[in-house]
Amino acid sequence: MILRLKLYRLITKLGIYAVSISSFYFGWWAWQIACQRLGRPAEYQPFGHVGQMLLGTLTWVLLSEHYQVTNFDELFRERTGARAAFSACTTSTFVLLGLLYFSRNNAFPRGLLVSDVLTLLVSTIVLHATFRILFRSRAHLANPTRLLVIGADRFARKAATRLQRVSFANCKVGGYVRLPGQDVQVRSEQIYDLDGLASMNAASGFDEAVIAIHPGDFVQIPRIIPVLNRLCLPARAIVDFGEGIVVKEKLFQLGNMQMLDLTATPAESLDYALLKRAFDMCFSSIVLMLASPLLGLIAALVKITSRGPVLFVQERVGLNGKPFKMYKFRTMRVAPVNESDTLWTTAEDGRKTWIGSLLRKTSLDELPQFFNVFKGDMSVVGPRPERPHFVHKFLKEVTRYNSRHALKVGITGWAQVNGWRGDTSIEKRVEYDLYYLQNWSLAFDFRIIVMTVFAGLVNKNAY
Repeated sequence: MILRLKLYRLITKLGIYAVSISSFYFGWWAWQIACQRLGRPAEYQPFGHVGQMLLGTLTWVLLSEHYQVTNFDELFRERTGARAAFSACTTSTFVLLGLLYFSRNNAFPRGLLVSDVLTLLVSTIVLHATFRILFRSRAHLANPTRLLVIGADRFARKAATRLQRVSFANCKVGGYVRLPGQDVQVRSEQIYDLDGLASMNAASGFDEAVIAIHPGDFVQIPRIIPVLNRLCLPARAIVDFGEGIVVKEKLFQLGNMQMLDLTATPAESLDYALLKRAFDMCFSSIVLMLASPLLGLIAALVKITSRGPVLFVQERVGLNGKPFKMYKFRTMRVAPVNESDTLWTTAEDGRKTWIGSLLRKTSLDELPQFFNVFKGDMSVVGPRPERPHFVHKFLKEVTRYNSRHALKVGITGWAQVNGWRGDTSIEKRVEYDLYYLQNWSLAFDFRIIVMTVFAGLVNKNAY
């Protein structure tokens, strides 16, 4: 099974690497045909395109690895793989445009570059689809891998069923091994006792052993491995820690210790730590500079229309559950801290000032939070920060509520642009926040920002 997967991974990598060369060739051909149809001369010399093809191939190899376009395991997780391919192609375009700019190659047709990149995107999606069909059909042609499943309880039975359903790996369970104290939940295949395996030999007909036991029983693995060694069977262990814990290529070495990362989040990726932070600083700086006259006008109106400070400073819960001071324009009359920290704002809330109602409806009261973004307490996009009082309350009432604190909180977010803000369902808000957590990318952030500008600034639930 492992050897077959390694072969599939190698074929996938080499295929994705090579697709750029063929794509640039067909891109050149498509560009020439387009020029002929439009009656324009295609005078660019072919040797110039060869240089771009080599440079583009190198760029594509690096970026396809970065965006996991070459990852075989992703072939069967995504329907088309178009998202990763689009991200890699878009970044490749910007890289090549930058290189062309600094090379002063003014003669290079920009239409040819567009043709190359579009051909590369389509070719990658088609190649992914071809690989899926090829690997699935090849699995049925190959001899099945006969598995000896270590475990005979309900957990082992479900794991064996899932193994036999894997479309690209032809597996067949030949028997189960009952561990001491287990309640047997399998009936159709041969069942062995762990101690009885010693009487078997290497010619037993099994190809691999799969340890399918609950994580709480992992203490038995040191006892199981010596028995399997006598059978000369390669052993694999199914790692399933239950709902909400996903282990994805996160076994790493730290000194002499091997560690398993059980709560991997985008916040620990370089894209998130570096690119998102750089974007946040640039974006917040631009907004603060462009909006400085508006900030001054709002501050004056808040000060004139009611007594109290211009800014409302309140403790909120941010990344990894750490508190920070969040800034907003004051939209209500000054009230005791325990009141403002523990009460929701309602549509007919009498504490609001007239200018405060307008600011809340248009979300302009959130503008000072760009100072929080610049400081690093918040991000432009992320789950909305909540008050500590409500965080403690929701932790008891909403499943996986604390998972939303695995990312920096934001001024706007996926839940907010979909209407889940203000006095709306907390469960739905968490659902959308978790979707953002699992699918984060810079492109996703840009999409949310655009949606915020065109649809999310004025909202019926903002009061």
